[in-house]
Amino acid sequence: MKNDLSNPLTKMESLGYGSGTRSDFSFAYNNATFSDRILTIQIVPYFKSEGEGCSSTAGDWDRKRKRRREETKKQNDADMLTQCEDEVLNCTMLDKEEVLAYENQDEEAVAMAEESPSGVEMTTDHPGGGVASKSTDSFTYLNSAAVLPVRTIHISSPILAAQSPFFYKLFSNGMKESEQQHVTVQIHASEEAAFMDLLKFMYSNTLSTITPTALLDVLMAADKFEVASCMRHCSRLLLNLPMTCESALLHLDLPSSVSIADAVWPLIDAAKQFLAAHFKDITKFQEEVLNLPLAGIEAVLSNDDLQVASEDSVCDFVLKWARTHYPNLEERREILGSRLCRLIRFPYMTCRKLRKVLTCNDFDPELASKDVLEALFFKAEAPHRQRSLAAEEGNASRSSFVERAYKYRPIKVVEFELPRQQCIVYLDLKREECNNLFPAGRVYSQAFHLGGQGFFLSAHCNMDQQNAFHCFGLFLGMQEKGSVSFTVDYEFAVWTKLTEGYVSKYKGNYTFTGGKAVGYRNLAGIPWTSFMAEDSVYFINGILHLRAVLTILRV
Repeated sequence: MKNDLSNPLTKMESLGYGSGTRSDFSFAYNNATFSDRILTIQIVPYFKSEGEGCSSTAGDWDRKRKRRREETKKQNDADMLTQCEDEVLNCTMLDKEEVLAYENQDEEAVAMAEESPSGVEMTTDHPGGGVASKSTDSFTYLNSAAVLPVRTIHISSPILAAQSPFFYKLFSNGMKESEQQHVTVQIHASEEAAFMDLLKFMYSNTLSTITPTALLDVLMAADKFEVASCMRHCSRLLLNLPMTCESALLHLDLPSSVSIADAVWPLIDAAKQFLAAHFKDITKFQEEVLNLPLAGIEAVLSNDDLQVASEDSVCDFVLKWARTHYPNLEERREILGSRLCRLIRFPYMTCRKLRKVLTCNDFDPELASKDVLEALFFKAEAPHRQRSLAAEEGNASRSSFVERAYKYRPIKVVEFELPRQQCIVYLDLKREECNNLFPAGRVYSQAFHLGGQGFFLSAHCNMDQQNAFHCFGLFLGMQEKGSVSFTVDYEFAVWTKLTEGYVSKYKGNYTFTGGKAVGYRNLAGIPWTSFMAEDSVYFINGILHLRAVLTILRV
C-alpha cells in the first residue's frame, strides 16, 4: 500500500516521527545556519488558573503530596476520634479469630495537576521586537504589560515537527502566523530545565539527565508537547534505575497525567510489580501499606500471591484503609464502590463475614448485595466449574474468582440445625500445597462455627510413630473460647479415583475444650511417598478433596 503523503501522520513518519531510528541532528541545535525559526520561551514564575495546579513537574508534585499528607493527618486525627465508635458498631472491622490488627495511619493522597497541551500558550506574534536579534539562548524580558523572563533559541521546524504533533500543527496550521519566523511558547518556571532537555532530545535523541526526578520532569514535558519518542526513552531509562516505593507511586499516577499512555505502560507495570512484591506480606508492613495512596493500595491488593490470613482479612484491611483516608462516609462509599470493592475477592470470604458485609454501613447496600450474591453463587458451584470461572477471570482486570495463597485455606461449609446440630466441611488442597508440607509442615483451614464455637481443620506431614515413615494426617481443633466444652462426633473422608467419591477414613468423638485438637496421623494409611506419587488415587486433577462431618453430641 502506498503512503498517503497528504496525511499529516504519514508526513511526520517520513520525517522520522514515531520511527524506531532517526539521525543525530545535535549539530543543528540552536545553530542559526541550520535553523529557519526563532523560538521564544516565556517563563511564567507562577500561573494558576481556576481549578488547575501551578505545575506538573515531579518535584512540585512530590512537595504537594507531602504537604497534603500533613494537612490530612490533622483532619483525620480529629475526625477519626469522633467517628470510630459509630463505624465499629456499623461493621466489625476485625473478628477476634483473625490474627491481624491494623492501626490507623496518616493519609498520603497522591494527586497531580495535569497541564494539557491546550493549556500551553503559543503565538507567532513577537511583541519583543528586537529580542530576536539579541544573543540567542539567553534571558531577556518581553516589553509587555506582564513582564516575563524569556529565553530565545534557534530551531529547525522540520526537526521539531518530525518529533512532535504539537510542533507539526504549530508550523503547518495553514494560517498566516505559521509562516512567520518567530514563535512563542509559554511554560512554567519549574518546567524550564525539562523543556530545554526535551528540545535537545528532539535533535540528538539522547538525554544528559539521569536522576529519577529529572527524568520524570522530562517525561511530563514530553507528554505536554507530544514527543512520544522521548516519553519512551525516559520510560526505558527509569526502568533501568533502582525502583523505590516513592518512585513507584509516582509512576503509577502517570496514566492520569499523560496523554500518550502506551509509551509509559512498561514503567507503570514495573511499578505495580515492585509494590506488589515489596508489600507481598502485608502483616509485615501494616503501617506502610495503610499509608499508601489509592494507586498504591490497588497495586498491592491486586496481587494473587498476597500473603494474608484469609480474604476476610483483606476485607477488614480495605475498610480500615478507606476509613483512614476517607473519613467522610459518602466519599468512602464512593471510593469503595468505584475502586476498592473489586479488590476484595468476596467468593473466598467466609459466610459469616459475608453476612456482616450486608449490614456494613461503609458499603452501598445495593453493591454489597450484588457482591455477596455473586460470592454465594460461586461457592455453590462444583469445584471444576469454580476452576473454570477462575481461569476465565485470570486474564481479566477483575480477578474476584482467583484464589490467593491464603495462610488459612478456604473451605465450604454446610450447616444443619435439625435433627442435631451438624456441619459438613469441605477442604481442597493443591498438590503443590501438600508437597510444601514435607517433612514437618502444616496448613490450616479458615475457621468455621458449630454451636456458636469456632473450629478449624489442619493438614500435617507427620512421622508415623509405629512404622517410622512420613505420612499425611488430618486434625480437627477448637479455637480458644473460654471454658466451654463440647463433645463432638467427627468423621474424616477423602475422595479417591477408585470409588469416584468420598471414602470414610476415620471416625471418633472427642470432648473439646479451648485450644485442643484431635485427628489421625496417617489418614490414608500409606507412606508419604506413596500418598504423593504421580499415580496416587487421592489427587484428582492435582487436587486433594477432604471432608469432615461434625455433630454435637453434648453441650
